[in-house]
Amino acid sequence: MSAALHRLANGVTVAVDPMPGAQSASVGLYTSVGSRSEPEALGGLAHLVEHMVFKGAGSRDARGIAEAIEDVGGSLNAWTARDQTVFHARILGPDVPLALELIADLVRAPTLDDAELEREKLVILSELGEALDQPDDLIHDHLFEAMFARQPLARPVLGREPTIRAATVADCRTWLTREYRPERIVIAASGAVDPEAVVGLAERLFGDLAPGVTPLVEPARFSGGTRHDRRSFEQAHWAFALPGVAADAPAAPALSLFTHAVGGGMSSRLFQKLREERGLAYSVYAWGQGFAETGFFAVNCATDRANAGEAMALARDIVARAAEDLSQAELARARAQLEAGLLMSLETVQGRADQMARSIEVFGRIMTPEEMVAELREVDLAAARAAGAALHAGPVAIASIGSKLALAA
Repeated sequence: MSAALHRLANGVTVAVDPMPGAQSASVGLYTSVGSRSEPEALGGLAHLVEHMVFKGAGSRDARGIAEAIEDVGGSLNAWTARDQTVFHARILGPDVPLALELIADLVRAPTLDDAELEREKLVILSELGEALDQPDDLIHDHLFEAMFARQPLARPVLGREPTIRAATVADCRTWLTREYRPERIVIAASGAVDPEAVVGLAERLFGDLAPGVTPLVEPARFSGGTRHDRRSFEQAHWAFALPGVAADAPAAPALSLFTHAVGGGMSSRLFQKLREERGLAYSVYAWGQGFAETGFFAVNCATDRANAGEAMALARDIVARAAEDLSQAELARARAQLEAGLLMSLETVQGRADQMARSIEVFGRIMTPEEMVAELREVDLAAARAAGAALHAGPVAIASIGSKLALAA
């Protein structure tokens, strides 16, 4: 990995990682702002804006944007999360300038037409309705509501129908102007890219973006609680979460290894105990996430409604016991899986661009693969167990769909 980091005078960060022999490239604009920055009355605005800019930007309408990237065989897409919004393109090396110009137009020169906004609201309301009908997706939103009750981080990325309908073109413009500050923006490019050319393009396209006061994000606190959805589905879906650590915390690698050992694969304790030995669930896994100031460890499961309570009780016991008796073999297996997953992801141009941007957002620099692997290898059994034990020092959050799990709280 030969990544290099550059900072423009206005604070925009540019990360470039050329890959010898690559024919394609991935370029993206990563901004550390998402749904947690929204005012409560406009929940879903970050995602709505991400959609709206594709309806027209610069000199192109929606069709023109699509044709411009697909005329060269490329793709252009975006996503919104609670703490991040990303616009990215995958193209052949010679078309990197076109891709960056399109992305710049999206975030700097969107058309934002009133009629288009009303049409796009219908699209997003349809997306919201689809999400509400998929319990394996909906359970995540319910879990966030239980973990971070009455805080911005609890709100769903898609928003809710009243807040989506309330948004105006003026709200969209204000969002882009207020939130897309240069010090929050990372331009990451990987693959068949020329570092000097990419930095020059970034300077031309984003160098005049005026710095200003970056809005503060309300710090989040893992509050714990319950969120039970009584609607009936074929199966019950439940999840529980425990307080984890921030993304840059020293204990983050240890917690990542503990999480994977407990529920990260078919050899994990949760999978073996709940599915293979007891037949209580088809899907069960552990996962986690770190934000700037907090994080969490979670277990998700889909099971027969009659078995939901038993499955959750067993899962919570498995997590508690692992903090006491996680074995060296389990730790070594989790480490091998995480190392392999990391290195495999860095064999793709998209994976490298994503990793660079995430590293810059969390640590302020580009971590090398060697550093990331070394962090995992430095975690011993005592540290992994300690990370698991620390989970139980705070409150628990429980969410369910289709099953009465109130007593499990």
